[in-house]
Amino acid sequence: MRLLLVEDNDRLSEFLEKALHDSGFTVDRCASVTDADAALAGVKFDATIMDLGLPDGDGLGLVKSMRTRGDQTPVLILTARDALNDRVGGLNGGADDYMVKPFAMEELIARVKALLRRPGAALGVELTLGNITLDTTGPNLTVAGKPVSLTRREVTLLEILLRRPGKVVSRSAIEDGLYGFNDDVGSNALEVLVSRLRKKLISVGADIHLHTVRGVGYMAMDRG
Repeated sequence: MRLLLVEDNDRLSEFLEKALHDSGFTVDRCASVTDADAALAGVKFDATIMDLGLPDGDGLGLVKSMRTRGDQTPVLILTARDALNDRVGGLNGGADDYMVKPFAMEELIARVKALLRRPGAALGVELTLGNITLDTTGPNLTVAGKPVSLTRREVTLLEILLRRPGKVVSRSAIEDGLYGFNDDVGSNALEVLVSRLRKKLISVGADIHLHTVRGVGYMAMDRG
């Protein structure tokens, strides 16, 4: 899952990025309305965490602009503004959730995941193909009922493919889900990651196959 974090406090932004990254999210950070608007125009994010008081404007104005142009990316406002009229205005202005600083990180992560579990959003509870089941809320992977450990990026790759079983997912779509703006990505990074995940799945007896469609992308197929 790829998140856009819009926060101009560098220390808080770094803290949030690390915590979200440790919870399995790919995170891109912006510190202004202008940069956030450009990021939203260029990338499909699964959710956005939005501060309101930004150096070049109000984050709520950007949320309203998103909704006006039909962008339904879930938005969680994270702000120090705690008055009732601020909370009501944020929700009425197009935000899906509203949290006040200071906050508990565990609650923030839980709220982001709750947004992503809403109908039509990115996060399903369980994805199953063949004898494997991926619980995306954990995330936890089992093969034939036995737990299997994967790295964060291996889990993300598997989730991307399991959401479209039997269908080719393009390289660009996979890379958008795996890597943030600031990630140092080698030219063959995706191939290496797919190969490593494929070997792990084979070693634990998974009965699915990660098929390469040369020049296009990859797809997950049930061997049965």
